[in-house]
Amino acid sequence: MRKQFLFIFLALIAANTNEAQTRSTRIGYIDMEYILENVSDYKESKSQLELKATKWKQEIEIKKLEINKLKENLKTEKALLTKELIEERETEIKFLENEMLEYQQKQFGVDGNLMRQKAALAKPIQDQVFTAVQDIAEAKNYDFIFDKSSDLTMLFSAKRFDISDQVIRILNRTEKREQLTKKQLKEQEAKENIENEIDENPAMADRQKALDARKAAREKLVQDRKLEQEAKRKEYEDKRNAIAAEKAAKKNGTVSETANTTGTAKTDTTAKPATTTPAEATTTTEPAVNKAEERQKLYEQRKKELEEKKKKILEEREAAKKAKEAEAQKTNTTNN
Repeated sequence: MRKQFLFIFLALIAANTNEAQTRSTRIGYIDMEYILENVSDYKESKSQLELKATKWKQEIEIKKLEINKLKENLKTEKALLTKELIEERETEIKFLENEMLEYQQKQFGVDGNLMRQKAALAKPIQDQVFTAVQDIAEAKNYDFIFDKSSDLTMLFSAKRFDISDQVIRILNRTEKREQLTKKQLKEQEAKENIENEIDENPAMADRQKALDARKAAREKLVQDRKLEQEAKRKEYEDKRNAIAAEKAAKKNGTVSETANTTGTAKTDTTAKPATTTPAEATTTTEPAVNKAEERQKLYEQRKKELEEKKKKILEEREAAKKAKEAEAQKTNTTNN
């Protein structure tokens, strides 16, 4: 009985040890082709190499057309030529065909110029990638990192184990560091530390997205408030200008009337124009009043638009809050 109990106890310890070892094993992978396509230096050099390849293809096509033309001419003139001339032309065609095939093999063969130049082009970037992968593996305690684009067959690969974007960031950082000042380097390092923490913790990445969404909503709300304040200020200025214009118009009308009355006292002539001046003053004030009404309508319209925007922002914020709560609930359910 004691032996049986001891065996069960040892079996449980071994199972727990294996489980702990399995949990501590970290595996990741990269996609070398994806990384190369996202490195600017490689893309530029690759486009130049593609131009060369296009030129080689054009040369091969020209050789093919020349050979086909010689074949057609021989076929047309064969009845008129002697046996020796026919053999001579056939030998020439055969020589040109062999020359074209050799040129094609030289440029596009397994060990041709295209493959060799592609390898030479990719090698410096690949060396940088390998260095970056080693740095990531040491910093984040990865046990295995595979290359998805190599001959290794990966029947399934979860996206959360893909560190290709981390490698691209490291390559871009190295390129940027050479052009930064000491102050900018410190800021860059702080930013890199945040990015590394986000890479290490997927839940933190979701929280960062939620924080960014909230920050964008706050900035939008502040901007809308500024626009509303500017609209109110503009409305106040418009009203003040309209009142000032109306006062000026009335003042001008009164002055004209007084001047005309004085002129009538001095002379016996009839001063009918003086009686029309108030009407003219009224006509002058009408456009100012209409302009003020138009501005009031414009302000009301802007106020309505701002209220609609504010309502939309609140709805978006509420939706983001609900999504966050749902995500938190889902995470808790998964952990449980």
